[in-house]
Amino acid sequence: QEQLVESGGGLVQAGGSLRVSCTVSRSGFSITSWAWYRQAPGNQRKWVAIITRFGVPSYTDSVKGRFTISRDNAKKTVYLQMNSLKPEDTGAYYCNVAGATTSNSWGQGTQVTVSS
Repeated sequence: QEQLVESGGGLVQAGGSLRVSCTVSRSGFSITSWAWYRQAPGNQRKWVAIITRFGVPSYTDSVKGRFTISRDNAKKTVYLQMNSLKPEDTGAYYCNVAGATTSNSWGQGTQVTVSS
C-alpha cells in the first residue's frame, strides 16, 4: 500500500526557514512528477510546487523565489526548502503526485506555522 510520510514542519518566525520532507513508499517514484500542496486553515488544499521526473521545478506565484523543491530518487524523498517565510505560508503541507485530487491517498501532512 502506498504511503506518504511528511515531516519537518514546525513553528518559525516570519523571515525564517524550514525544510519539509516527504518519503514515499511506492514503485515508480523516479518516473513520477511530485508536488507539494498546502492547506491553509479554512481553505482548500492547493499545490505550491511541482518537480517533474526530469527534475524541472514549477512554483505557484506566491512562493516563487522563496521555495525550492527537490527530489532524491534513491531515497524516494521529495523536499521543500522554504525561505523568507511569511505568515500566509502557514498551513498543513502535503506531498503527492502532481495533479492529485481528493481521490488520491494522502499522508498526514506536516504543520508549518509562521508567526508575525
